[in-house]
Amino acid sequence: MKKTFGIILSAMVIVAAACSGNDSNKASEQSSGSEKVEMVKVAELSVREVARSVEYTATLQAYEELHMAPAAPGRIESIFVEVGDRVGKGDLLVQMDKTQLHQAEIQLRTLETDFKRFDTLQKVGSVPQQQYDQMKSQLEIARSNVAFLQENTRLRAPFSGVISGKYFESGEMFSGTPVAPVGKAAIVSLVQIDRLKLTVPVSERYFPMIRKGMEATVSCDIYPGKSFTGRIFNIYPTIDAGSRTFNIELAIDNASAILRPGMFARVSLDLDKEEAILLPAIAVLKMQGSNDRYLFVEDQGTARRVAVTLGKRYNDLIEVYSDVLKKGDKIIVSGQARLLDGMKVKVEAN
Repeated sequence: MKKTFGIILSAMVIVAAACSGNDSNKASEQSSGSEKVEMVKVAELSVREVARSVEYTATLQAYEELHMAPAAPGRIESIFVEVGDRVGKGDLLVQMDKTQLHQAEIQLRTLETDFKRFDTLQKVGSVPQQQYDQMKSQLEIARSNVAFLQENTRLRAPFSGVISGKYFESGEMFSGTPVAPVGKAAIVSLVQIDRLKLTVPVSERYFPMIRKGMEATVSCDIYPGKSFTGRIFNIYPTIDAGSRTFNIELAIDNASAILRPGMFARVSLDLDKEEAILLPAIAVLKMQGSNDRYLFVEDQGTARRVAVTLGKRYNDLIEVYSDVLKKGDKIIVSGQARLLDGMKVKVEAN
């Protein structure tokens, strides 16, 4: 009986071992046959020609600005404008005391009368030529003095613009000393704002590419989504040895008067065209916890990870730099967030 029980027990152990081996083989086979394959979409990499642009910041300036003052100190008789007034070319802005002008005009009239007598006498030979020439010179000096006083007694606008500063009141004495707001001697300040300008320091490397008449795109943060067109009208002839930059000046039409001197502006210049790798922005991923960027390339059913450096963005496309990527590579643009380097992938039909 004991012998029969031993035989049965041995048989059960052998059967259990065989079953265990079969289960283990089946599990191994299932494990090797169930490697996950991700479904992805790809886009073929191509090289495109793009405009290479540079961006600088600058401050808007009045196209013309003038701090108006007479040539000599004196009493201010009347100021006819206030800050913010628009004036036209030739408008009278300030009237200085006219005492000296009246004296000079009286002297001029006297000399003109005397010269007429001298001229009559000189024709009949009654006045020496030297005396006649002296009188003529005195007359010319008097005329020049009157013209000078007229210009400095009545201050007129040399161009159309807006009064941006008023530093005295009617009846005050103008001493000729600089006023604090502008650091110059002035009674009023006049600016032209129908046109504005920008002075932009540009890197010396772009000097051969800059030329007069080039257009630039100007934007201001206070007007998001709105841009203005500037045009280069002046290129400084020298390069600053310290900063390695040279200045350019751009003119901007401001007929709508929505821009003002002193505003912060961004200036974008399209300097040249060159080939660049542009990809859908969604294809580029960011390494968590760092600023490293990468993407996946489909290579014979396998996802291959490639590190990239970002360039400029063009709407939904982004420029990337990489020594690994080449024209014709299949960039994974959908499903890449689930991938790891070396994973098996299958490209969905478009």
